[in-house]
Amino acid sequence: MNELDTHTFRFAVAQFNEAAEAMHLDGNLRERLKLPQRSLIVSIPVKMDDGHVEVFTGYRVQHDSARGPSKGGIRYHPHVNLGEVAALAMWMTWKCALADLPYGGAKGGVKVDPKKLSRGELQRLTRRYAAEIFPLIGPDKDVPAPDVGTDQQVMAWIMDTYSQQVGYAVQGVVTGKPLSIGGSLGREDATGRGVVYVTLEALRHLKLDMADTTVAIQGFGNVGSHTALIMQQAGARVIAVSDESGGLYNSKGLDIPELLRRYREHREPLREIKLGEPITNEELLQLDCTVLVPAALSEQITGANASKLRCRILAEGANGPTTLEADRILTEKGVFIIPDILANSGGVIVSYFEWVQDVQRFFWKAKDIQDRLQDIITSAFHRTLHFSVEKHTTMRMAALMSGIDKVAQAHLQRGLYP
Repeated sequence: MNELDTHTFRFAVAQFNEAAEAMHLDGNLRERLKLPQRSLIVSIPVKMDDGHVEVFTGYRVQHDSARGPSKGGIRYHPHVNLGEVAALAMWMTWKCALADLPYGGAKGGVKVDPKKLSRGELQRLTRRYAAEIFPLIGPDKDVPAPDVGTDQQVMAWIMDTYSQQVGYAVQGVVTGKPLSIGGSLGREDATGRGVVYVTLEALRHLKLDMADTTVAIQGFGNVGSHTALIMQQAGARVIAVSDESGGLYNSKGLDIPELLRRYREHREPLREIKLGEPITNEELLQLDCTVLVPAALSEQITGANASKLRCRILAEGANGPTTLEADRILTEKGVFIIPDILANSGGVIVSYFEWVQDVQRFFWKAKDIQDRLQDIITSAFHRTLHFSVEKHTTMRMAALMSGIDKVAQAHLQRGLYP
């Protein structure tokens, strides 16, 4: 079986085909952009703490590099496969182009449950994976970043492994690093902050009052937790949050700082923290709220539950959280959708800032980073909104068509290498 033939990859290609058809994309370009430019599958033998060697499978996929070095995260998850990684790489290409960043899209991953590894096993896995993908990555070729199951420590190990191979410190080989080795201020909360910035623009566009705005967030990892905190600071009531075990609901608004303290410092299961009523993830999606933020894994909103959603705005913090069938149902219901390649692009925008700072050896203040992030992502929002209105299409199709067109123009200008 073709390893690319997975549900997630078919979903990404179906989205692309729908946009390509609507924009009458050249047939030759359409065929080229359906498939990744380069895919690498590696075996990762790791000596475990008990002495036996376990072999894991890793991937790095570069979807397109016509606009510059490829860019994309690395995820450690038990369900990682080539099709999923290729789909995420494709979405990264459109995301970078939509934000007008000089990058193409890439993604990587290892099929592993990082929670089952000791710190030593995790470090050995990471360093061997970095060594295996070494020929593909580099500050001018392909720049990884954190994703599901990875963090700044994992990036530090990758940066060090790459640097050991070339003989000197190369800060720009990855982003999302610790500050002490070239990381950027504002990177940790960048994706959540970007979700908030575009949500605030959508509220203004729809003339909805912040004082009456309620927010429900599925997923309480890096993206969901920062979105919750910053939305509350902006004046909204965050009435529900959840993780994989379930969530909490409080119609008067959750105390997000206290919830974060107990969740992070005391490692209490979210649904067991006595700050609200326990709810399931499915119940959270169906809450009556102004803004719903799916910030967990892909395909959480489907044809089976889309008609039950009662939000006014859907801000997609996760990648691919809404299926094509669900998209059509929500559009008919009049839900204003801020698509993933726009809503969650704050992470790659600030990753770009980190890469620029590393290359220039000149670092910016946090306020500069937040201001530049807000400028880029809100500009992308208004370009997408204008395109949507002008072409009488959805925000998702407007975002996809805008991103795809920029990549297509780059290919047409560069021409076909014999």
